[in-house]
Amino acid sequence: MNRILIVLAALLPLLTGCVSSQMKDITIEAEADTNVDFAAYKSYAWLGSAAVVFDEQGRWEPPGFDADAEIEFLINRELRARGLYENSAAPELVVSYAAGIDMESMQLKTDQSDQEIREALENVPMGALVVVLIDFETGKAVWVGVAEAEIQQNPDDELVRKRLDYAVSSMFKKLPR
Repeated sequence: MNRILIVLAALLPLLTGCVSSQMKDITIEAEADTNVDFAAYKSYAWLGSAAVVFDEQGRWEPPGFDADAEIEFLINRELRARGLYENSAAPELVVSYAAGIDMESMQLKTDQSDQEIREALENVPMGALVVVLIDFETGKAVWVGVAEAEIQQNPDDELVRKRLDYAVSSMFKKLPR
């Protein structure tokens, strides 16, 4: 369980997060509490309001696109597909997410031009989406899903939707039944 919390804490400071060439940079990881019977959960509620880092210049989120609403829609879809229903009065699970961007992220890139191999640091903006399912009764995180991706600068609405859909659906494929 500590490992889940460490992963969560480490990734919070890092969105647009998906199998085509537009998705190959997205990595998905998930960790579940092996002592939990996920089939026993039937209801969930949202934990407060999560937010995506605001992008006032529209470099990674198209102007007018509501990433928060899209992420919540996708998570709701995945939970309902697994037989869970939203019940804010008496939930068994609490759902939270966080998304973040690091536009200054640097990566070592290899260029194999001619017959010489060169490595150089390049600016590669990165983003992450973290989804956490918490047992309402115990208050413990029982599942954490993480998607990391290179940020596609100046994307259109459709690309962002596709990448988020890929990230969230891939993440939830790792949720035990």
